[in-house]
Amino acid sequence: MIKWFTPFLTLIHFDETYRKKGFGKQAMAFWEEEMSKQGYKMIMTSTQVDETSQHFYRKLGYKDCGCLVLDIPGFEQPLEMFMAKAL
Repeated sequence: MIKWFTPFLTLIHFDETYRKKGFGKQAMAFWEEEMSKQGYKMIMTSTQVDETSQHFYRKLGYKDCGCLVLDIPGFEQPLEMFMAKAL
């Protein structure tokens, strides 16, 4: 059965004390496996280009797939980069 929407991870955050210990990788593997079991073939997330999490996601196989630019005066923010991964 084809799923007509794509699961989107909005936020994963670990306190500095728990970073670079494999917890993030384990959490992502769990989420990806759960989404696969539910029949999804692709998942997505996003990060701002000034954040280092883009490197974390790329190591896990996520690919850049688009961006959002907010440059309206008073509402400017760094580019939001969308990333996707086939399951």
